[in-house]
Amino acid sequence: MVPFTGSSINLALPHISEELTMNAVALGWIVSAFLLASAIFQVPFGRAGDMFGRRKILVGGVTLFLLASIACAIAPTGHLLIAARFTQGIASAMISGVSMAIVTSVFPANERGKALGINTAVIYFALASGPFFGGLLTHYWGWRSIFVATVFLGLLALTGIFTILKGEWIEVRGERFDWRGTLIYAVGLSAIIYGCSILPSIAGFSLIAAGVATFVLFVYFEKRQSAPVFNMNMFLANRVFRMSSFAAFINYAATFAIGFMLSLYLQYVKGFDAQKAGFVLVIQPIVQTVISPLAGKWSDKANASHIATLGMAIIVVCLLAMLFLTPDTSTVMLIAILIVMGAGFALFASPNVNVIMGSVEKRYLGMASATTGTMRLTGQAVSMGITMMMISIFVGKTQITADIYPVFMKCLQCTFGVFVVLCAFGVYTSMVRNRQ
Repeated sequence: MVPFTGSSINLALPHISEELTMNAVALGWIVSAFLLASAIFQVPFGRAGDMFGRRKILVGGVTLFLLASIACAIAPTGHLLIAARFTQGIASAMISGVSMAIVTSVFPANERGKALGINTAVIYFALASGPFFGGLLTHYWGWRSIFVATVFLGLLALTGIFTILKGEWIEVRGERFDWRGTLIYAVGLSAIIYGCSILPSIAGFSLIAAGVATFVLFVYFEKRQSAPVFNMNMFLANRVFRMSSFAAFINYAATFAIGFMLSLYLQYVKGFDAQKAGFVLVIQPIVQTVISPLAGKWSDKANASHIATLGMAIIVVCLLAMLFLTPDTSTVMLIAILIVMGAGFALFASPNVNVIMGSVEKRYLGMASATTGTMRLTGQAVSMGITMMMISIFVGKTQITADIYPVFMKCLQCTFGVFVVLCAFGVYTSMVRNRQ
């Protein structure tokens, strides 16, 4: 439900821009508002799941996502659509903050990689179906039909939870919830993510600096709490967990906005309609869906860190190839790049999560799951922040038209250039996680 909405909305952006009169930066906020809320609330809801029951949080998240989807479907203005997407982000944090912890709780260690691989494959299947069905829905019934379809997915999910999922999984019953730590964390993360989105302005740099300072305060505060919202020892004393989490953050910071930029490239520069663009963008997540269960299974038998590092190295090569995209690049060439990139994503994601979830005690699985999701979402938000900064520098706050296509191509190439540097650093981070 969540990844389907996220991947399908990219195909609808030009149509949303036309109907609600939104410029390129505002379109970016349709994606970034969701990521901001998801990143802020994921760790607190992961902690709440450990304390009050993961199933309760999951039910609340699916219900809220369903209601927010209705609000998105009927939003009359761009501002209200962005607000509804922010609410969807809160719901997504509730779902993602506990789902991986539930999966990890019910499978033994020797089957954990396989189970997480299947879980990842389902996510990638939803990502694959998003461009395909999102393009069809937008082409024939308009962009609002995407959110209507999400409502039906939410109803199906609730039915499955109430009829199949019988556990509650409370690991730390009775501990006090750290509200002050949660507030400090939310303020710091909000400042950093919003600051990235308005770079290169002075206000953007100021907000990022304030956010970093707030996180220093957060670390100082949490180390002195008996029941912190985030156990800092998981980062400070657990090298494998720390470096694997950073690797996930860098990976998503260097890759998430690729779909956003390619959607605009295909529909504006190449002149594809939403349906045809969806057929192209669906290739990568299909490959990820096929390979992810295999990668998860391999990570149970071989060195998961080495598999994840290989996956990220493949992504670097594909990003380098994307630097040479032009208006005349053949669709076949782009599809070939997306196929290889999909394999790289699959080889990185499942093994990296297996390393993270296997490096912590059982009582911290909810926190580890939420941290993994937060690193992913924060990376995605930073990725969109980098992209929106590039759009602001090259395109400005105007709608994308034919006369600025050459400028947009420069924007695309510079954005992918930054992603190459980030992802190369991620390869190093993944390589040294087990080094003593």
